Amino acid sequence: MLEKPDLADDRIATCLQAAYGVPATQVLFLPLGADENTAVYHILTNTTTYFLKLRSGVFDETSVLLPKFLSDQGIQQIIPPLATNTGQLWADLAGFKTILYPFINGQNGYERPLTDDHWRELGATLRQIHTAVIPPTLAHFIRRETFSAQWRDVVRVALAEWVTAVYDDPVARDCAAFLQSKRAQITKLVTRTQQLARTLRAEMPAFTLCHADLHAGNVLLNDQAFYVVDWDTLLFAPKERDLMFAGAGLFGNGRSSAEEGRLFYQGYGETEVNLAALAYYRRERIIEDIAIYCQQLLLTHDGGADRAQSLYYLKSNFQPGSTIELLKDQEI
Repeated sequence: MLEKPDLADDRIATCLQAAYGVPATQVLFLPLGADENTAVYHILTNTTTYFLKLRSGVFDETSVLLPKFLSDQGIQQIIPPLATNTGQLWADLAGFKTILYPFINGQNGYERPLTDDHWRELGATLRQIHTAVIPPTLAHFIRRETFSAQWRDVVRVALAEWVTAVYDDPVARDCAAFLQSKRAQITKLVTRTQQLARTLRAEMPAFTLCHADLHAGNVLLNDQAFYVVDWDTLLFAPKERDLMFAGAGLFGNGRSSAEEGRLFYQGYGETEVNLAALAYYRRERIIEDIAIYCQQLLLTHDGGADRAQSLYYLKSNFQPGSTIELLKDQEI
């Protein structure tokens, strides 16, 4: 979220003191991320600093409980949430869930490109996550992949109806015109993804725990450590749901797809890859992006400063060398 929520800093400070015993001296909003339901803050006290996440809308408790469990199992590349005074991993504040973490001074993978060793560590970390044994009490609440047509249906409606509407908002007008210009390309993408979904539903490959949103913005780097962050998308799915990110053009560091894959699998180790699942997830990821940005930009006036950034992210899928162009070399 790029715009600060309508929530006074002193209310946040009061909540932190009451729920966590944290005496905040400064509450600093950080304009980060593309998720309009998530706002983040840097919290300062006289002795230490914290990272605060405010989550609105639907709150999935496993997005907090599961990372804590994995961290407790010894996966050091996960930053565990801090407990409240009552031992809970979140608190309530004015329609938000508050989740507090230690503050790690670092940069994401867009700001600081992954080194060769980082790529290997990313692979090794995912292998640990994919092979973790999840207790039934947690596993029961984790979503399972259904290869749903939800986002493909949204894009179909957008192309059939929304892009032809008249918009007062200049960002919405730009979005509609851009989608019109890419209609044939998007239609082809949706059709092929639908075919792959039918194939996978028929095969029903084995499921494993997946992070499910492993782009460069969700890795945090500094000179000492490497972390995987943002667990809001946890999912039981074929492992290709995560494997697809290496070589899909989502790390923006100038490496070729082949180079990303080579380094990643040095860390992950040998594994059989379902090419149909890999192709499906790379396409479905793009379609989900298009659908979410269509809903945000064409159906609402919400977002403020986030709107122009969202349109930029939407268009970036179609740029030379980006996610859609890379699909040409990954046809199946």
